[in-house]
Amino acid sequence: MIGIEGYGGLMLIGLMALVTLATRFGGVWIMSFIPINRRVESFINAMSGSVLIAILVPIAVEGDSGARLALVATAAVMLAVQRTMPAIAAGIATAAGWRFFIG
Repeated sequence: MIGIEGYGGLMLIGLMALVTLATRFGGVWIMSFIPINRRVESFINAMSGSVLIAILVPIAVEGDSGARLALVATAAVMLAVQRTMPAIAAGIATAAGWRFFIG
C-alpha cells in the first residue's frame, strides 16, 4: 500500500491546477467590476505584449541554438502568413527537428 508520500507529485499537480483555476476565475470575477474603457483596454493590450516579451527574451538570450532557431522560424512564418497557428507549428517543428537531428 502506498502512503500519502507516494502521491506527492500528483498532489502538487492538483494544487497547481487549483491555483491556476483560482487565478483565472478570480481575474474574470475582478474584471467584472471594472468598466472597460479606452485606458483599461490599452493597459490590457500592453500587458499581453509585456508577458510575451518576458517569455521570449530569456529564450533568445539564454536558449540553445534550437530555441533561437525556433524563434526565428516562428517570426518568419508569422511575418509571411500573418497567422498564429502556422507560426507556432513552424517554431515547434524547427526546435524538434534541430534537437532530433543536430542536438
